[in-house]
Amino acid sequence: MLRKTKTPIVFLAGYFLFLVQVIAQDKGSNAPASYYQQVIHQRSYKIVAPTGIADSAKFYRVEAIVAKQYMQLGQIHDSANAQIKLAKSYTDKDQAKLAIAEIEKQRTQVLEKLHVSYLQQLGKELTPTQIDQIKDGMTYNIVNITYKAYGEMVLTLNEQQKKQILTYLLEARELAMDAESSNKKHEWFGKYKGRINNYLSAAGYNMKKEGEEWQKRIKEQKLNNTNS
Repeated sequence: MLRKTKTPIVFLAGYFLFLVQVIAQDKGSNAPASYYQQVIHQRSYKIVAPTGIADSAKFYRVEAIVAKQYMQLGQIHDSANAQIKLAKSYTDKDQAKLAIAEIEKQRTQVLEKLHVSYLQQLGKELTPTQIDQIKDGMTYNIVNITYKAYGEMVLTLNEQQKKQILTYLLEARELAMDAESSNKKHEWFGKYKGRINNYLSAAGYNMKKEGEEWQKRIKEQKLNNTNS
């Protein structure tokens, strides 16, 4: 039993080390693209398109970088989730918790390394503004949508408060870029929206009231547009 409870943690460390090496050495493949790979490339194409890259060779280099990032993220998350599933099957619940915590720790470390490498690759091809466009494309433009919404909801925000809101949202974007699914990406933004609301509440804003007043203004605007 002792050997069984320790296995997930011991195996995990070696496995993730192997995974990092595989990712670092991955130079691509000449094998026919799977349906999944085709979907990833289509998604990556749409993400890169708004950057306005005129040079087609450069465009497809960037598209390949983005597609490869998605594929590697998928490998990391699928592998970690499989190990978590294995850990949950162990009868010693304390050891299972330790194993899962180690898996999540290793996952975070691998993702952080991949994140840095990815941005370095993009930095060789794109301007900072274009990189921001890629980041927004990978996170459904939630930064801009949410920042605009806060400005419309809380009409008396000062410049410092606007800056802090944007800082929180940009931090959320960096984390959401590496998330494994749409829901997980939205969860990161949800967590940071909570921080923004707490920040504004501490500054004296009644966020419930601000939200209600904003919804009233939206309804009034819709009614005015209908009647005009």
